[in-house]
Amino acid sequence: MVRAIVGANWGDEGKGKITDHFAAQADIVVRFQGGANAGHTIINHFGRFALHLLPSGVFHQNIINVIGNGVALDIAKLKAELEDLIAQGVPMPQLIVSERAQVLLPLHVLFDCYEEARLADKQFGSTKSGIAPFYADKYAKTGIQVCELFHEDTLREHVEAICAYKNLLLEHVYHKELLDSCELFTSLVAQRDWLAPFVGDTGKLLRGAHKAGKNILLEGQLGSLRDPDQGIYPMTTSSSTLAGFGAIGAGVPPHAITDIFCVTKAYSSAVGAGAFVSEIFGEEASLMREHGGDCGEYGATTRRPRRMGWFDCVATRYGCEVQGATQAVLTAIDCLSYLDEIKLCVGYEIDGVVTRDFPVTPLLAKAKPVFKTMRGFKQDLRGITSFDAFPPAAKDYVAFIESEIGVPITLVSNGPKREELLTRN
Repeated sequence: MVRAIVGANWGDEGKGKITDHFAAQADIVVRFQGGANAGHTIINHFGRFALHLLPSGVFHQNIINVIGNGVALDIAKLKAELEDLIAQGVPMPQLIVSERAQVLLPLHVLFDCYEEARLADKQFGSTKSGIAPFYADKYAKTGIQVCELFHEDTLREHVEAICAYKNLLLEHVYHKELLDSCELFTSLVAQRDWLAPFVGDTGKLLRGAHKAGKNILLEGQLGSLRDPDQGIYPMTTSSSTLAGFGAIGAGVPPHAITDIFCVTKAYSSAVGAGAFVSEIFGEEASLMREHGGDCGEYGATTRRPRRMGWFDCVATRYGCEVQGATQAVLTAIDCLSYLDEIKLCVGYEIDGVVTRDFPVTPLLAKAKPVFKTMRGFKQDLRGITSFDAFPPAAKDYVAFIESEIGVPITLVSNGPKREELLTRN
């Protein structure tokens, strides 16, 4: 069986904890897209972790963790992340990196920073992790695959060609210091030597595991609204955040993905620019941010304060639809316990007309939220071990969201820890 854990919104929905939960039932956990530009926060008996490239199954010794071919592989960051994990007492995980994954180069980070600076007030709010330049090179067919690191003559020629082209841009567009192809080649060879023990044919591994009836978990990064095709383009990421891309980014048959868990928070938050119709501001946003999560609502990668908003039924229903969600998971409901009343965005008013359909980007810029107000539950939900023991107002809140998004909410998280996850029948 192949399951996918993906986000319904802008990212930051709490997918890491949900993947960690289901990993206990998995044989293999796969990261299938994105790079080190976003993180999954996990709290367990080892401590608190923000994973960026490593799959969330690394805390389970019996699980094979795969970095798939769809991932933007920053080798230096992967090495640092793995070393940090071990330094905190986590045993060395089983890790395999796809030989078909492409390498995110230091020059991609440079170009990301230079382009954001050039765009000034028109910038995309990049995390400056090199993601957009990386995927631009990948689809322009000028990127470097992991397997190429083991063929030095080809690699050297490719590096020289890359630097020759990039140096034209550095000289004439950005007016920055030029790249040294020898320096880049040497650094790649050194990174290769560290990476070599982890490299393998992950596509063959996964297809074989699927045929053998193994449980495979696909772990997505960010959420539906950051997808470059179905999201709030151009304020998106540069790889597909949808479960359907898991077949491509991992290398499994599309029909193998039979269960898609779409994760959404009990309120809305986002890091980065782009349309956010239910957004709130000022003291109201500050209060929600400080009550959010275990340490407040700040980006796991950037530590930037997250933008805050009420639960958006329109965006979440759309996010679940484009993911093909079979089940939904609602996280962080405990963070709303301080409120007397809770609002939900149930429609968008655009040019005087209210719609329940999520529109394209130019219309999103005009959209105004239509709110419904529900009574708050004013009770600490942490420590409750059964959804049936929730106060009636909290159960009503979950039931209303379920009716709006059209997907059964089967799990509700009432705290950041692994065990704070309740089954809802």
